[in-house]
Parts: sequence; structure tokens; C-alpha cells
Amino acid sequence: METIRIDKWLWYARFFKSRTLASRAVAAGRIRVNSERVVKTHGSVRPGDVLTFPHGRDIRVIRVVTLGERRGPAPEARELYEDLAPPAPPMPDEHPMPGGRRERGAGRPTKQERRAIDALKRRADGG
Repeated sequence: METIRIDKWLWYARFFKSRTLASRAVAAGRIRVNSERVVKTHGSVRPGDVLTFPHGRDIRVIRVVTLGERRGPAPEARELYEDLAPPAPPMPDEHPMPGGRRERGAGRPTKQERRAIDALKRRADGG
């Protein structure tokens, strides 16, 4: 079965901007392959492996679908993996503070409106 270096695959899949950054993440022990920490950049991945790693503020859990041959455009990179993370919770439709939302195109708030908004924020914060 074919394999590829983990830093190269992460770069191909566009999780890191450069291969050097991918190598640093692997060397720092931030990448897990099938629940096992990988600390060597020459570690390999193959189709079916599950990778877990921090990506920004999120923890990414992905399954390697194919290895890829180059670092192509983003749509091509998305075909290299399957995202196993649960979907993000839906955003609430209404703003949590009543009256804290302004209509689009209403312009800047007046001094009186700004004071009312500040009072609502203080009440919501408990202060």
C-alpha cells in the first residue's frame, strides 16, 4: 500500500501554508495518526488513516481518502480527506440582547441611542 510523508500530505491538503510549518507541527507532537502521537516528519500516512490536530482554534479530525500527487487548488485539496468533526452548532437567529441590534442602513447611533445600548450591555453583564 502506498504511503506519503505526513508533512507533505498536510501541505498538499492545504492545512498548512508551507511544508516547513507542517513539519514544525509534526515535530512539536501536535499531530496524531490513528490516536498515536507522531513526532517525526518522515512519519507516513496512507488512505484510511485518521488524523487529529489543532488548526487555529479548532481541533480537526479527518480521514485520509487519497494521497494526492501535488499541492493543487483548494477544491482539489478537499478531495484528499473526509472531515469527521461534528457539524458546528447553528447560529441563533436572534441577538441575545433585546434592542441591541440596529437595522441595516440606519447609520451611526445618536448619543441617546448609544447611552441606551451601553445601559443594556451593563445590565446584560451584571454590572
